[in-house]
Amino acid sequence: MSESLTRQLKFTKHAVRGKGVVVAQNVKAAEVGAEILRKGGNAIDAAVATGMAIGALEPWMSGIGGVGFMTIWSAKEGRAWTVDYGPVSAKKLDPSVYEIVGPGPANPFAWPDIKEQRNEVGYHSIAVPGMVAGLAKALDRFGSLKWKDVLQPGVELAQRGMELDWYMQVMIANGAKHLEKFPASKASYLCDDGRVPASDWAGTRRYIKLGNLGETMRRLAEGGPREYYEGSLARDIAADLQAGGSAITYDDLAGYEAKIVDPLAFEHNGVTINVAGGLTAGPTLRRAIELAGAATRGKGAPGADFFAAIAEGMHKAYDERLKTLGDKPTDTCTTHFCAADSEGNMVALTQTLMSLFGSCVMLPKTGITMNNGMLWFDPEPNRPNSIAPGKKPLCNICPVVVVKDGKPWFCIGASGGRRIVPAVSQLSLMMIDRGMDVEAAFHQPRVDISGVGPIRVNRDLPDEVKKAIAAKLPMVEVDNPVSPLGFANPSCIVRDPRTGELTGMNEVMSPWAGGAAQ
Repeated sequence: MSESLTRQLKFTKHAVRGKGVVVAQNVKAAEVGAEILRKGGNAIDAAVATGMAIGALEPWMSGIGGVGFMTIWSAKEGRAWTVDYGPVSAKKLDPSVYEIVGPGPANPFAWPDIKEQRNEVGYHSIAVPGMVAGLAKALDRFGSLKWKDVLQPGVELAQRGMELDWYMQVMIANGAKHLEKFPASKASYLCDDGRVPASDWAGTRRYIKLGNLGETMRRLAEGGPREYYEGSLARDIAADLQAGGSAITYDDLAGYEAKIVDPLAFEHNGVTINVAGGLTAGPTLRRAIELAGAATRGKGAPGADFFAAIAEGMHKAYDERLKTLGDKPTDTCTTHFCAADSEGNMVALTQTLMSLFGSCVMLPKTGITMNNGMLWFDPEPNRPNSIAPGKKPLCNICPVVVVKDGKPWFCIGASGGRRIVPAVSQLSLMMIDRGMDVEAAFHQPRVDISGVGPIRVNRDLPDEVKKAIAAKLPMVEVDNPVSPLGFANPSCIVRDPRTGELTGMNEVMSPWAGGAAQ
């Protein structure tokens, strides 16, 4: 029996419905996107506005110092695309900086320990950020509104500051150990004595100023997206990075380019699944679904056969991924959101700082909290994913758009590092193979198969499911607490093919996640 004192709590969450919908890990960010839809913008406009605003609402997850991928269904073009704005290492990077000093955690797939955690914390852990370039590329190609207009809500939120509540206190407390090492980070996120800022008993509304981020967002809105990579803002970013010891230069920023590429598309049970490919988790998703085969099919809530097939397929897919590509089991802080409009456009967008607060570095001049993209590289030399200059690493991002009868059916993705693919695959197959509606699917307990250790099974699943998995693979029963989430943090929007109504749903256990309708 679990010793968790909160196991008796049962949570539910209602879907949001409308002709245009945005769902995000922060409901205030979803409202920003929905307001863009109300003003006549399309789903891409809404996604860009959400993405630029959410960094001021949950800066431990993502922001303009981060990276990402999105999969888009363009109603005008009648096809799917992927926008790649993943991290790139500095051109003058010296791999010897990341000196191996220990064997690392006791499992066969983890990276070894690096001197001073240089691939995880601080200026050496930062990769060239692509988020601004990626959102700008998507807006220019698929959007309908102007850059300045979709950025304005994010500007206002960054200038106001982050509203303090209990969940924010939990996240800051988790990152405090490393945040206090960097003056701008400590000044913004912690009290003078290093304590976590706290709300008072009266519930007085309090905002945390995010350094100079508000002014930086204004400069970015006024100067356009290339201001981040080639303008005076780029020079300020480069100067702070160089002063802190990073190998990233102004030339690295100026040379960064997001790309619009074909998605990885494959067929399953009468639908086409479009997902980011290449160095993302898209190929692992395809392989896991392929290995599960027809065993996941049926009607209604999934049973033992469904979960056993998922467990076996995902276990083998991750085994192949880890042996051929390399990956690291690590806590990550990513955000995923979806947007869809009445015209038929859909966006599944995942963006990230990688770890909690990324590198934990807030750049003094700009207030930008920077990613720790170097963590995604294997520090062992002479491997496919080894650290090298001017290189992109492997990642776990998995934004999906599913098409049925030539029309977009649903978009889905998640945050949660290596727990992303298991969540996306299970939820997608519950809808594709079992005919479940999205609200019921999101309330269904899940399993997690991340390639390391036993299969993690939600304690609330029936005993026959646990027995079926245990007969095939090592497993352990676990709870799914509010923090940290045990089974990823997915978001999804489904279009009714008959009425066109959109239904959006978020992870039930995520306290801030929610949606907003046009």
